[in-house]
Amino acid sequence: MASAAGTIGVVGGGQLALMLCEAAKSRQVAVIVQSASEQDPAIAVAQQQVSGAPTDAAATAELLKRCQHITFENEWIPVDALRALDCDGVEFSPSLTSLLPLVNKLSQRRMLDDLAIPSPAWIALDEINTDSPALPAGWTFPVMAKVAHGGYDGKGTRVINNRKSLQQLLSSVAVEDWLLETWVTYERELALVVSRDQQGRIRSLPLVETHQKNQVCDWVLAPARSEQLLEATAYNIAASLLTSLNYVGVMALEFFYGPAGLMVNEIAPRTHNSGHFSIEACSSSQFDQQLCITAGLPVPATELVVPGAIMVNLLGLPTEGTEPLKSRLAALVAIPRSHLHWYGKQEMPGRKVGHVTVLLEQTHCEARGQEAEGLLKQIREIWPNPLN
Repeated sequence: MASAAGTIGVVGGGQLALMLCEAAKSRQVAVIVQSASEQDPAIAVAQQQVSGAPTDAAATAELLKRCQHITFENEWIPVDALRALDCDGVEFSPSLTSLLPLVNKLSQRRMLDDLAIPSPAWIALDEINTDSPALPAGWTFPVMAKVAHGGYDGKGTRVINNRKSLQQLLSSVAVEDWLLETWVTYERELALVVSRDQQGRIRSLPLVETHQKNQVCDWVLAPARSEQLLEATAYNIAASLLTSLNYVGVMALEFFYGPAGLMVNEIAPRTHNSGHFSIEACSSSQFDQQLCITAGLPVPATELVVPGAIMVNLLGLPTEGTEPLKSRLAALVAIPRSHLHWYGKQEMPGRKVGHVTVLLEQTHCEARGQEAEGLLKQIREIWPNPLN
């Protein structure tokens, strides 16, 4: 095993930690994972485990006894509790100070407003009059309600279609933990994964198109079918955020693009589903970026090394009427230029259990889009999306 100087700690043990461990193996960096379950995906490939949920600050203190370079799988961490551990010699990537405004959607929205970065109009739910609930002036139904902390893959969101639904929301949740957003009309959803190293250098994966089903990512096309100005605008927004926060690490931004222009939907202070294609399609993946920044290694460029890629999420299917797992996986592997990532989770309906990336050959934008759509159809014949 590598020495403590060549060891990093990861708070969280899911599939993002798994893929980080795989990137670490190629660079001979040892990884210690803080995870509550021995069944979590990263445990099979990490060198050690510290038992404890990602929210367990005492477990993180134990992790720090074994390594001084710590990164995070997700943003569900007790930043205030961890501050007592943030002392000389300890390096959190990203830092706790830069994470603080990002771990809560309410503080995210305030920060975006302060930086004059376009995002959907919003209001904290506790600003709505519970006795006579009404939307702010100029708003119309439907609106989107979001929990400020802990939501993912459509969990922690509700579409509010009328005043009665708003009243029900107000009476059923802790209003201080929710916000409302105006409904956004958009043409495309886009995403950008970026990184910033200790010297302040910013690197970016290609801008991608993301396609959702029931607010869960279905598939991703890289690069996005977009003009250069749109790509530059997305990059400039990301660079402004990274610089203003003095952020060191990997960050993902999800965008709406439509009649109102480009606006930030959400920010994830970590690696992200929309960047999985980079493992095979780029000179350095999002996980390699996270690893090198955390471990203090030279951080490489993130150039696209193929014409493009499509990444398709695999969600758990119902057991009845479904082809055996082994047959489905073999059929996916048999697709030319495909790369299967199986997370080792129990296959529960609707749960992300893996993804497959297929490298594209077409160089022209329209032809590449048609190639991707043909591959998507082929993959979905093998592995349907249960959310359809």
